Amino acid sequence: MKTTLTAYSVVQHPLHFDLCEIDRKLILGMILVGFGSLALGVFLGLLQAFNYAGVGLYQFFPGLKSYYHGLTLHGVLNGFVFPFAASNGFLSLTTIRGLGLRMPPFLLFLSLFSLIVGTGLSFYGILFGNSAVLYTFYVPMRAHWSFYVGIAFLVISTWAISLAQLVTLRKWKKEHPTDRIPLLAYASILTYIMWDISSIGAAVEDLFLLLPWSLNLLPGSDATLTRTLFWFTGHPIVYFWLLPVYVSWYFCLPAQVGAKLYSDLMVRSVFVAFLILVPVGFHHQYADPGIGLFYKWAAAVLTFGIAFPSLVTAFSVVYSLEMGGLSRGGKGIFGWVKQLPWKDPSVCAQILAGLAFLPGGMTGIMHASVNMDLLLHNTSFLPGHFHLTVGAAVALSLVGIAYWLVPYLTGKKLWGRSVARWQPWIYFFGVLIFSSGQMSGGVLGMPRRTALALIPYEPLAGWKISGTLTAIGGSLMFLSFLIFFFVMIMTILFGLKERQADMPIAQLIHGPSLKGSQLIFDKISYWVLLCFALIALLYGPFLITHLPPKLICQPFQGF
Repeated sequence: MKTTLTAYSVVQHPLHFDLCEIDRKLILGMILVGFGSLALGVFLGLLQAFNYAGVGLYQFFPGLKSYYHGLTLHGVLNGFVFPFAASNGFLSLTTIRGLGLRMPPFLLFLSLFSLIVGTGLSFYGILFGNSAVLYTFYVPMRAHWSFYVGIAFLVISTWAISLAQLVTLRKWKKEHPTDRIPLLAYASILTYIMWDISSIGAAVEDLFLLLPWSLNLLPGSDATLTRTLFWFTGHPIVYFWLLPVYVSWYFCLPAQVGAKLYSDLMVRSVFVAFLILVPVGFHHQYADPGIGLFYKWAAAVLTFGIAFPSLVTAFSVVYSLEMGGLSRGGKGIFGWVKQLPWKDPSVCAQILAGLAFLPGGMTGIMHASVNMDLLLHNTSFLPGHFHLTVGAAVALSLVGIAYWLVPYLTGKKLWGRSVARWQPWIYFFGVLIFSSGQMSGGVLGMPRRTALALIPYEPLAGWKISGTLTAIGGSLMFLSFLIFFFVMIMTILFGLKERQADMPIAQLIHGPSLKGSQLIFDKISYWVLLCFALIALLYGPFLITHLPPKLICQPFQGF
């Protein structure tokens, strides 16, 4: 049945929509796969943290052949499987809720199946195929073929969701030819379109250069080209981790604090900006000798541009939080802060994640600077930075989302709410201590991706205290996740039955325009073409000079 949407009701489909039981189970399956992988990844992260303190724990776990096998598995589980699975599940739900239509169940099943197969193959390749190639799988390190096939399946799981979104959007447009795309669905779909474009680089690298190389079908590989293809994907993947969190910050968090979303136009401009600013991967290659200065400085300029949508998001989120605090009786410039529902673990986790994101963004700007990055790139400063972004803003927010999402999908009341309320605080202080140790050590030259517990030389001055802070912070983060997983398991197994009527969705203050220049935001193809034009401008000259690939790099096994 066709429905008509007015200008101010297009945040989501205006009619109540009951999530189909099959869809509910498939989405829950994705969420469980994601958090299951996170559980193992967090344990490995604890071992990584103690490594910086000079304490080697890998000898107590024979299945982990070396520090580098553990680091590879930690990166793949926490950097690929967990965010892919969480995004697939959460943004499937928001797309369904936004459009008021089912997504094709076969594609949802294909996504879940690909997640499971990809996780299993990658796990096998790392532990049993001696694929200690780290998260970036740089040439000349060569992995077992199962590792590359596993990564391909993980990416396919995201493509399946994107295809399902586009099929559903096309159906919705046929029913609503004159209406604006509902904002909740718009943000969710643009996230995946951005990722579809971004993932092309790693997909080409994985399927056409690395997988045939691992099967000895190619005489060698091209180190410069493969690194460039990886980082074409490697920076926008951060957007793919972050934008599902932005969806929650924009649409769910305001509703949870009793507020509204500020502006339709603001949200659409933010997600379009992330789509356009895909080609910034060269800023991860400032230290690469095979990359010309033009590419590095062009990427630097575009990378600084990423600050714009994040600053806009900060304004919108804080505005909504202030509105919520004032509506609860807060007074004065900062009096509203204490009136926020801090005892709600979902709200608390997302607010603290946003606070941790502030120093993460600041240090990201430091890495965007060519000269400053050359000093810090290969030091522990870098993991200190991305544990404030990925490890705090993303991971802690997804934990906060899970506090309402898992009960919503299981029909169970959250167990141990009084216990869960402390978990975000423990993690927040833990990640701040952890990152302080990492970044202070990085300034002093402490290297990253190094088995410091095994080094045959005396650590430089300051490394020990930095490593100790890293271990203390990592221990608090680990403790926090133990609490979270305990609460989730108890909720699923023993939670009281309580079916939630709907997911939290905020309404708009400034709704969309149904005429004028704002309509161009719904012309998604225009923004995709602009993105490809920018890619051609920045990556076209590089590819012209580096194709065909120079397959001269031979495999190297260092550990």
